[in-house]
Amino acid sequence: MADLRIHRFLPLTNAEGPGTRACVWVQGCSIRCEGCAVPWTWDRKGGISVDTEELAEAILGTCGIEGVTFVGGEPFEQSSALAALGAAVRLAGLSVVTFTGLTYERIIEAARPDWNELLAVTDLLIDGPYQKDAAETARPWVGSGNQRFHFLTDRYEHLAGSLTRIANRIEVHVLTNGTVLINGMAPPGVLDELLRGRI
Repeated sequence: MADLRIHRFLPLTNAEGPGTRACVWVQGCSIRCEGCAVPWTWDRKGGISVDTEELAEAILGTCGIEGVTFVGGEPFEQSSALAALGAAVRLAGLSVVTFTGLTYERIIEAARPDWNELLAVTDLLIDGPYQKDAAETARPWVGSGNQRFHFLTDRYEHLAGSLTRIANRIEVHVLTNGTVLINGMAPPGVLDELLRGRI
């Protein structure tokens, strides 16, 4: 398998897709949406380089997860490595959720083999750039109203009619060195209130 440049790996989360999952934030994004919540993932030289085989072992060694989520940065800018990683976890019966700032139509029209390989191992694709003027958190896991859910396999089709009934979550992780890491999605203002200690 190939090397993958990542910003962060979280082996266990309930805030980054259906069920309990592992999550990989890739490093590098040329889309750079205005108002992006994670602009520190844009620089392709940032983050760390990991071996996808070792990352697959870490994911598969995590008990109680149903799959892995790929977020960014922009996953399709490292599609070959993520396709290999996705294939390994799918072979073990886990699911793959992939976020992208591209649209599904653009991915299909590009007819790039590496992009198609990542699509082929993705159960649920959540597409579209973040649009600051269309901010929306009524549906889970997305930040703006233009973003769409594409059920590429039947794994999560049962969620299609009930997305607005799935609550968004925020997770706060405090590392042993005192670093505080936050992930997930919340309505505007909730994170500010949390950080001010009012929640």
